[in-house]
This record gives sequence, structure tokens and C-alpha cells, in this order.
Amino acid sequence: MRALKHLIIVLGLLLALPTSGPGWAQNRAPAPAAGPQKLGVFEDWTAARHEEGGRSVCYAFTYPTKSVPPVTGRDKGMLTVTQRPTGRNVVSITAGFIFPANADVSFNIDQVGLSFYTIQGSAFAKDNPATVAALQRGRQAISRAPGPRNVPVEHTYSLRGFGQAYAATVKACPPAQ
Repeated sequence: MRALKHLIIVLGLLLALPTSGPGWAQNRAPAPAAGPQKLGVFEDWTAARHEEGGRSVCYAFTYPTKSVPPVTGRDKGMLTVTQRPTGRNVVSITAGFIFPANADVSFNIDQVGLSFYTIQGSAFAKDNPATVAALQRGRQAISRAPGPRNVPVEHTYSLRGFGQAYAATVKACPPAQ
């Protein structure tokens, strides 16, 4: 078994050896992966852009500053506002776990309560324009939703920097004409 592993390593090294002149490294280097491009970090928010089907999609996002109770073995939650050429100001929350079917998610920005609906592991604002307006005026957002085993989970998000991150996404991804 050890000899077979050694042979596989040697063959891999042989395949990586140069086969032509001094420019071989440039010819064999892998192409960089096309991924998100950071537009900027604005206090507690980040703005980014990526390509989706040949069109730019921009999003402003932040992570919770606090999650109660802690849920082990899950991805970090996120609050996101997305700009697509034909779908503007889509506000969503990912909690890092699958929501129960037809779960009620409450979302409060300072004293303003907003409604969200769930699909699998995401919750979406029912009124995106009102939610974005409240995000621009607010200081803090809190989401409350049933978590695993229907234990309520609360995420707190800082809104410091949202206005600048949002403006960066709108500028980088204008609406379709």
C-alpha cells in the first residue's frame, strides 16, 4: 500500500514537470476563479459584486453581532440586500439552518416591525422598499425565528455602514434599462 501511494506521488510530480521552454509556468498556471469582487467595507457592512449569467449582481451584507441561543453546527447567519438588473432591493436573512415550513420570522429595525416569509434556509422581506427604507434610517435590526427543534433563535445586526454599502451596490449594479 505504501509503495502504491509513493508511485502516485511520483507520477503526479512527473506530470507537473515542464514540457517546453522557459515560459512553461505561465502556460500551465490555472486561470483564476471568477468570484465575488469586494466593492468596499463600510463599518459593519460589506458591498460586493459577482457575475451571474453574464450580468452583474451586487449585494450589501452583514453578519449578526449576536445570536441567542448559540446553535452548534450551523453556518453563520447573514442579512443581505441584493441588486439584480431586474430584481432590486431584495432583502433576505439566512440563519444558517433550515426554517420549519411556513415559519413566522419577525424582523424589527429599531421600533419598526416588518414581515418576512421563509423558503428553506432563507427568509425574505414581504415589502422590500419599506425594509430598505427602515434599514437606511435604523441603528439595529433583530430577527426572531423558530430554529432547530422549534427553539426560538434571535439574531441582532448592526446597521452601521448600511447606507454606504447600499449606495455602493446601487452604483455598481444599476437597474436594467
